[in-house]
Amino acid sequence: MNANRETLLATVVCAALFGAGCNNPNDNVASGDMRNTPPTVAPVPPASSAGDRVAVAIDDTALTAKVKAALIAEPGLQSLPIDVSTKQSVVTLSGAVGTAVEKAKALQVAENIQGVKSVVDNLVAKS
Repeated sequence: MNANRETLLATVVCAALFGAGCNNPNDNVASGDMRNTPPTVAPVPPASSAGDRVAVAIDDTALTAKVKAALIAEPGLQSLPIDVSTKQSVVTLSGAVGTAVEKAKALQVAENIQGVKSVVDNLVAKS
């Protein structure tokens, strides 16, 4: 699980860096002789750009990991096939649980994780 998380993190960071460096409309290196041309300064991107999106993705990944760890640590929930996903600090739980009590416990565990804004319940209780 840690290898997948590290791979995802590395991919997100690389994509953000690649995207940030590839959008320079003032790049004139290949357009001819630059000896008599004053240097062009590219505008500074706003603070809420690729770096912020990477930070949100990392935060969401960390929240997902925290929720999964808490579910595994909770007696009676560790063997249940509960999928956890997070987007902008909103956690979604999906899958099938045995009872309504297990469903309520899983939702409570997720809601009690620091940083979780809300929990979307896509769990199905079999009985």
